[in-house]
Amino acid sequence: MPSLDRTTAQVQRMPRLDLPAHPRPVRDDYFADPFLTRFNGQYYAYGTTRPRDGHILTFEAIRSDDLVHWTSLGQALTPLDTVFGDAYWAPEVVERDGRYWMYYSVGRGIDRHHIRVAAADTPEGPFVDCGVDLTPQESFAIDAHPFRDDDGQWYLFFARDVLEGARPGTHLAVTRLPEPTVVGAKARPVLAPDADWQIYERGREIYGRRFDWHTLEGPTVTRHGSDYYLFFSAGSWEGAGYGVSVATAPHPFGPWNHRAESGASFMSSSSTRLAGPGHNSVMHGERTILTAFHAWNSERTARQMYIAPVLFD
Repeated sequence: MPSLDRTTAQVQRMPRLDLPAHPRPVRDDYFADPFLTRFNGQYYAYGTTRPRDGHILTFEAIRSDDLVHWTSLGQALTPLDTVFGDAYWAPEVVERDGRYWMYYSVGRGIDRHHIRVAAADTPEGPFVDCGVDLTPQESFAIDAHPFRDDDGQWYLFFARDVLEGARPGTHLAVTRLPEPTVVGAKARPVLAPDADWQIYERGREIYGRRFDWHTLEGPTVTRHGSDYYLFFSAGSWEGAGYGVSVATAPHPFGPWNHRAESGASFMSSSSTRLAGPGHNSVMHGERTILTAFHAWNSERTARQMYIAPVLFD
């Protein structure tokens, strides 16, 4: 009966979002794909911004002492030449080898995104691109998530387009990250779509073909006990079904297990009473585990950042 005991233990430890009845964003400003972390005793968050007055912006960095009052540090990444694109998405920053490294994607609108890395001497930046495309073999790659395991090994999770299989679309993958600017030779599949709620658009015309296009994105990994938990967003970020579910594995390379569901299990519009909650990050605080995520304001003109505890029941 060991496999039954294992399954029961995993169910008991599945994470739950501890959200108040009337959640409020931590700021009124646009701040999508929020990545929450802590450096030198202070909290930092990095998020996707939007163009203003025709100017291309990269990422805003904000800082706080208490997770309530936030100070904007301005644009954290020095923009690249426009030949690389005009849309910057989903930054994540880690400390490694005495420097700070920002992983992000850049592309032309919603096309041809690739993952890159930039470096800075402080978490405030400015981060300067290292001149490396970490996903040259991919047709489209976004939402980089650098993860350091307890044994010191680094991995890079990300989302990429896959046209084969029962549910073509944007799937999740992982590769080693032996150096801050070096990835493994070949990425491994992590998770493929497994339900209709993960459909981004039916009959989408892309790559010269028409697909019922699925999307898994925004991977973030945390370890709790001996298990690894992969939080991921799915569906259309503008649609009512967008939300976050969780997969589990015994190792960063998997095998990753996700039970097919009729909707997002960890975070959804119905469970949070928020519009389009998703693309979360997870941070282990001093007393609790926290997640930051975005959701639309009531006018659906801005995605704003929320922070809430994560409980493992």
